[in-house]
Amino acid sequence: MNFKSDNEAPVHPAIMEALVKANKGYATAYSEDRYSRALDDRFSEVFDKECRVLPIATGTAANSIAIAEISPPWGAVMCHQLAHIHNDEGGAPEFYSSGVKLVPLNGHHGRLEAQALAEAIDSAGRHGVHNVKPSLVSITQATECGTVYRPAEIRGIAEITHERGLSLHMDGARFANAVAWLDCHPAEITWKAGVDVLSFGVTKNGAMAAEAIVVFGHPEWLEGMERRRKRGGHLLSKMRYVSAQLLAMLEDDLWLQLAADANARARQLAQGITQSPNAALEWPVEANEVFMRAEPERLQSLKDQGFEFHIWPGHDDLARLVCSFATFETEVDQLIARLSAT
Repeated sequence: MNFKSDNEAPVHPAIMEALVKANKGYATAYSEDRYSRALDDRFSEVFDKECRVLPIATGTAANSIAIAEISPPWGAVMCHQLAHIHNDEGGAPEFYSSGVKLVPLNGHHGRLEAQALAEAIDSAGRHGVHNVKPSLVSITQATECGTVYRPAEIRGIAEITHERGLSLHMDGARFANAVAWLDCHPAEITWKAGVDVLSFGVTKNGAMAAEAIVVFGHPEWLEGMERRRKRGGHLLSKMRYVSAQLLAMLEDDLWLQLAADANARARQLAQGITQSPNAALEWPVEANEVFMRAEPERLQSLKDQGFEFHIWPGHDDLARLVCSFATFETEVDQLIARLSAT
């Protein structure tokens, strides 16, 4: 039973159906097909604001291309110390931007804190050209700890960011899970809260391989992002298959339904952990990731019994368990039963 990653979940049948439909006949290449050309209007409807959308195959590329366009090579990107761009993208943001520096900051439960961010930005350039220059703030929604930024928190970060002439990027690999947990309009935690660009992810939410860079305003960024997408090898000739997945996800709010299902299984799992004498939650469970503390021997016993999950690097008593739309209630029940067995 797999709780290792939502990346390992199957593709949702609706996405497979959309790919089959997109596979009929010929289509213009390089993002000029009818599916890709429909993205701007469809995303603008979803976010209730005119926006521009660049389909792309991976979240790493979406984050890195956005960062590289907005930040100069001598710039600094302020992010949380647990951020995916800092820990899990193999230096791709630095590579794509020809040297931008990621500046990791602390913050409870995986979230940046406005006051600490302000102090870090204000103190970053005291030695002039000898220092990198803060140019961008990046937040992750939902965070790497499975927690979620509230709209007010994002507004506070955006205010500090914009007052200092910086831009705000959101890594939304699990954006759907955050929206589903908050039960809010997606605009409330993006452009209305001050987010300038969003990496919109659906691969973890049931797609085969589909992400998007969503730009709110800032038309001056578009050509550079498009050229970086091409130069970086991410302008797929058959982009229709990526764009068809994105459109299918947005149809009848499938993206939110799948995220809500995953979140529900995570809440079920969290409730079982809190009631177990053998484990405890590390952080609040607000999306589809659950972090559990337990004795290493007990975690290994669960693995030996066929439960797959990730041991957090550097912490042999901390496990990350991820639920997806394909996680069954019975699987969660079985894990809790084995966990609680004496």
